[in-house]
Amino acid sequence: MFTRIFQQLFKNLFSNVATNPFPAVHMPPSLTDALSNPDAIKPPIPVGERFRGKLRYDRAKCIGCKLCMRVCPANATDFVPEEKKIIIHNDKCCFCAQCTEICPVKCLTMSGEFAMSSYDRKGNITKDSGAAVAGA
Repeated sequence: MFTRIFQQLFKNLFSNVATNPFPAVHMPPSLTDALSNPDAIKPPIPVGERFRGKLRYDRAKCIGCKLCMRVCPANATDFVPEEKKIIIHNDKCCFCAQCTEICPVKCLTMSGEFAMSSYDRKGNITKDSGAAVAGA
């Protein structure tokens, strides 16, 4: 048992670490250089088409099946019984995209929006985003 552990530790000691090389490679030598020359800062690594940003919810397509509530590990969706629709608490969402995969009418989609900080917790609730726009 100890020999396998030591073999694995020895192998990990000389293997390359799989991390994002972006910060180390493109970091300017000093903060003063970065602020004086904004072109020196490289843009972030582009994301693919399956980027998991803020949830978009098309209220008109929703049939109120509650499947999204069943699969959500963070309990980020609540059902409004009077309207037979859901609301999404963006502050609870863990962006796992399980709700988008299980939705039978595809009224939930992931957008490219990721900057959604707010001081108002109740203001960070999605009730309706409208139809998803291609490329958004």
